[in-house]
Amino acid sequence: MSTDFQRAREALGARLRELRTEAHLTHRELAARLGCAHSKVSKLETGKQTASVADLSAWAEATGFPDALPELKNSLRRLETHYRSWRRQLAGGHKAVQEAALAEEQRAQVIRVYETSVIPGIFQTADYARHLFTHSARLRRSPRDVEDAVRARMRRQEVLYQRGQKYRVIIWEAALYAVIGGPEVMLGQLDRLAGIIGLDSVTLGVLPFSASLDFTPKHGFWIHDERNVVVETLSAEVELKEPDDVGLYLRLWDYYDQAAIYGHAAHRAIARARHALGNQ
Repeated sequence: MSTDFQRAREALGARLRELRTEAHLTHRELAARLGCAHSKVSKLETGKQTASVADLSAWAEATGFPDALPELKNSLRRLETHYRSWRRQLAGGHKAVQEAALAEEQRAQVIRVYETSVIPGIFQTADYARHLFTHSARLRRSPRDVEDAVRARMRRQEVLYQRGQKYRVIIWEAALYAVIGGPEVMLGQLDRLAGIIGLDSVTLGVLPFSASLDFTPKHGFWIHDERNVVVETLSAEVELKEPDDVGLYLRLWDYYDQAAIYGHAAHRAIARARHALGNQ
């Protein structure tokens, strides 16, 4: 099945082919102007190879259409944004998505996380995760492989106890008060969260309600090293790789990092949420 990424690459290739044909150039003639093998021209036009900005600039000049460069760059920017719909990802259930997330995390040295309304999956208890998977499958009408998904999510947490990786996580305080799965499940989740603080591989902060913010928390995101950003929406998972996009999210994460509370102060925030839940 063609992916969203591949279709976008093929669309860019088709536009490159249009520019070449409008310039009345053969593959070999354009390759000579570009100083590359004619096979590269073919691969770029058929979407078998991703063009670089330098490729696009050279192509626009060689075909005599320099004004087309901004359009080509915009197409490449969209290409570098990977849009993965949940309908496609969850066609085989949640387990495969968890396994893919684990593979992505194992490639990273430093993972920065910001969540606004839910406890991050790597910190979730089985009961908390089970409730989320059950209702996600119902909402999205995807296969209900809940128990397999829970086990896969629990396996993801093994990386917390391995050397060589660092999780820097910030949770908006609201997530501590969102009762997922009922009071008993939430109490267990808050206890689990408190126990995370102090792990060598984890820096866990809470962005408090009292923080003075110029930018309000809008949505969660995960940054893998300085390589990519993953953002989840209701209908899709969006992966951003363009350096400007990654830099923007890194700056936002640093901003929240400065406003977050850590250590004993974070423990107290979790304890307050637990006390409020116990009094309901």
